[in-house]
Amino acid sequence: MSLILTINAGSSSLKLALFSRDPEQRVCTWQAERIGESEQRRVLEGMLEQLRASGQVDALVAVAHRVVHGGPRHAQPEVLTPAAIADLRGLSAIDPNHMPRTLAAIDCAAAAFPSIPHVACFDTAFHQSMPRIAQMYPLPDRFVRAGVRRYGFHGLSCESIVYELSRIDPAVAAGRVIVAHLGSGASLTAIDAGRSVDTTMGWSPAGGIVMGTRSGDLDPGVLVHIIREEHMDADALARLVNEESGLIGVSGTSADVRDLLARESDDPRAAEAIALFCYSAVKAIGALIAVLGGLDTLVFTGGIGEHASSIRTRICARLRAFGIGLDEGSNAAHASIISANRSTATVRVMKTDEDAVMARHAWNLLSHRNLNVRT
Repeated sequence: MSLILTINAGSSSLKLALFSRDPEQRVCTWQAERIGESEQRRVLEGMLEQLRASGQVDALVAVAHRVVHGGPRHAQPEVLTPAAIADLRGLSAIDPNHMPRTLAAIDCAAAAFPSIPHVACFDTAFHQSMPRIAQMYPLPDRFVRAGVRRYGFHGLSCESIVYELSRIDPAVAAGRVIVAHLGSGASLTAIDAGRSVDTTMGWSPAGGIVMGTRSGDLDPGVLVHIIREEHMDADALARLVNEESGLIGVSGTSADVRDLLARESDDPRAAEAIALFCYSAVKAIGALIAVLGGLDTLVFTGGIGEHASSIRTRICARLRAFGIGLDEGSNAAHASIISANRSTATVRVMKTDEDAVMARHAWNLLSHRNLNVRT
């Protein structure tokens, strides 16, 4: 039996999984949450040691890595080479929350398994289908030529949702879908006939709606004002918008929605952070409905989207103007379909599986290139 190892290094989490090909199934998983960048290598090495102890290393044919940003030159899954890795290192300044962690994980895994291919699966790849007008920033052409545009993220998550919807009902997957990936990082994506047409994140994962520690979209004038008044350099500004803003900035206590929901009844700042998060999601959904020309399916996924029923209630309550309504009993039970019978769009709660998408990409790539795939 051949196995693919997937490594998913998030901004505050790390997950490894083993997948077989025939039948396609997850063999086992190792996961850690709320870990800092300084802890990641130690945690990853510990997980790899557990993998060795499981006796399944000899069956590995490849390692698939989630890479958040592919930039302008990496638009589909690819086998990593020293040149590709060097190119990806240049994107760390755009996404300091993810890329250094991802590259460190790649280095660690490559040292552990140097004789098998390592495959990069890019979060930005799914959004290559966005029309040019949705990718553009209103900047002089020299910036466009330099690759400054809206890339979009959480693409592997969106691929997972589209894949599962197609298994449930191909007609649903072919319709107008908004995927609300709500977690520590959060984005909303408009999908028409299985293809991304617009999304809230842009040049980097710091853009879009309010997130755990990221600001989301800001008036450029605010950034200019902060730079002048605080005498900030680029690194300090990056820390502000990526690590010190969003829910943690507004609440002053936590970036975790679970903590804030527990405190909101007696902590006005926690309540305000939750209200701002929901409000920004509602505005984005409304805009994406306009882009799609209507809505057939709204999918909540990600840690918050899957588990925080009160957040789903608050968001959907402000979407009544679009005819969207929830069945509160189904919502409280985290049912797969939580919309009321009268709702004009079906509202679903779905578990995303980025790792399975990565494994499928790796299998397909290895098969097409005949790269050391044992049977």
